[in-house]
Amino acid sequence: MTGKKNILAFERPIVELEKKIEEIRKLATDQVTTGNVNGAEDLNSQIDKFEQKLVVLQKSIYENITRWERIQIARHPDRPCTLDYIELMTENFLELRGDRLYADDKAIVGGFARLSNSKGFYETVMIIGHQKGKDTKSNIYRNFGMAEPEGYRKAVRLMKLAEKFGKPVITLIDTPGASPGLGAEERGQAEAIAKSMYEMSCLRVPIICIIIGEGASGGAIGIGVGDKILMLENSWYSVISPESCSSILWRNWDHKATAAEALKLSAIDLIKNKVIDEVIPEPLGGAHVNPKIIASTLKKSIIKNLIGLQKYSTEKLVDRRVSKFGAMGEFELI
Repeated sequence: MTGKKNILAFERPIVELEKKIEEIRKLATDQVTTGNVNGAEDLNSQIDKFEQKLVVLQKSIYENITRWERIQIARHPDRPCTLDYIELMTENFLELRGDRLYADDKAIVGGFARLSNSKGFYETVMIIGHQKGKDTKSNIYRNFGMAEPEGYRKAVRLMKLAEKFGKPVITLIDTPGASPGLGAEERGQAEAIAKSMYEMSCLRVPIICIIIGEGASGGAIGIGVGDKILMLENSWYSVISPESCSSILWRNWDHKATAAEALKLSAIDLIKNKVIDEVIPEPLGGAHVNPKIIASTLKKSIIKNLIGLQKYSTEKLVDRRVSKFGAMGEFELI
């Protein structure tokens, strides 16, 4: 972690200890250079003790982070996005663009790709997901991962194409919400999201949805209706963001951490409430620490779930999906 620019507030004790270890390591190297072997051995002994202390500190911090701190990890600028996972998990990705009605939305990307492993599994899938940028310029280009109506209409077009060829659909969810602009509302944002949800509910192929970062409101559920809902350990999924919740209840953002606790939007909360089906563990510190490891873990889970869904007929698949979402939450008919 030492030397990285994007350090979160609660990670500072870890960074300070890493810097101290690095300083002692340099001193040990200098001692060897000057021929002071005993001095170098003493310093190396100190390094071993500090490294053991570092492991304990990392576990203590990351295993006890608050929901608000977990949200900060989900928003980390270096966190892998949809195109990163596509590159790391699949081969022969063919991006398909445009909704055939208005435009090509850059906040949602998708296309056919090959998903395979060393054990003989091979499947062509339609993979669709929100795409954020890595810096200011690319975030503006991608509208910060907030899709316009044409993004959801593009997603529906690709899903129907996958259905035509009998290919499973994989969606990767990472958005702070659907685009709230006037143009989006004029072009039917609510209708586009509702239509996408409807089409996903009755799509006649397996669907696996994964929350890889942020999963906020209709922007997330717009491509979030599936047979299996997976969630990365440090992602979040909620009807509203903590900032917006705080703004509504307290008229400012000062209580966003309190709102995050009340919303119970973490993966652990959601699997307890049976909103999601599986939590994907991340490397200590978050997915951005080692994208290759998290991509490998996620790929294994996707393949496992795809194999599990193969045993169901098309009719059974749709019936189970509708029943799954119909059973969520508690309500009373009067």
